[in-house]
Amino acid sequence: MRAVRAGVPHRRHRHDEVLRRGDRGPPGAAPGQGPTPHAGPAVRAVVGHRDPPPGQADAAQGGQGRERRAREGGRGRRVTLEPLAFWALSALLVGSALAVVLTKNLFHSVLYLALALTGTAGIFLALEAEFLAAVQLLLYAGGVVTIVVFAIVVTERLVGERITQTSRRIVNGVIISGGVLIGVLTFLARAPLPAARPPLPGDVTRAIGQALLSRFVLPFELLAVLMLAGLMGAIYFARPDD
Repeated sequence: MRAVRAGVPHRRHRHDEVLRRGDRGPPGAAPGQGPTPHAGPAVRAVVGHRDPPPGQADAAQGGQGRERRAREGGRGRRVTLEPLAFWALSALLVGSALAVVLTKNLFHSVLYLALALTGTAGIFLALEAEFLAAVQLLLYAGGVVTIVVFAIVVTERLVGERITQTSRRIVNGVIISGGVLIGVLTFLARAPLPAARPPLPGDVTRAIGQALLSRFVLPFELLAVLMLAGLMGAIYFARPDD
């Protein structure tokens, strides 16, 4: 007969006290007969979880430490990719914007403008604003560039000669651009910007759509007119020459 009495449970040490009594009769007794009153003394045994040897414990802790460091290292690498992408897209944006101003050929300037607008869409995409990136590509890199090309072609046909870009007031432009840059940097330095980005709503596209049709309905209508102008320019370029 076995009687098991549970001990005090613990997370690491869990012992059961098992009292073993003599469960067999004397030699030669029948199998059906129970234990005799002269059974042997009770034997106390402790079974359960035991502490691993020191070497195994150190190895287990070392493995857990390596896994934790690997996870932290992966998070660190993921975090450093965002600033890298931001600075790369910013350099592309600034370089293409300077090329728009410094290039003498207007068509080349328009191409650089499209590249700058595409870089802005990439920054939106890096900030996890996929809807804004798509709108940037459709409205600006598509509609605005088409309207500018349309205006250049119509102007050249009216004038009768190829138009080149001339920078006559470079000093004034540098002074105005530097003043605007200093003003923006001063505003950013003094503005109470949050240290961390606030949590985004569950459905970002739905929140943007509700804002466009409620608080920003007038800019939304102006964007519709802009898209209509871009569509007219695309039709003008697509029609066959008479």
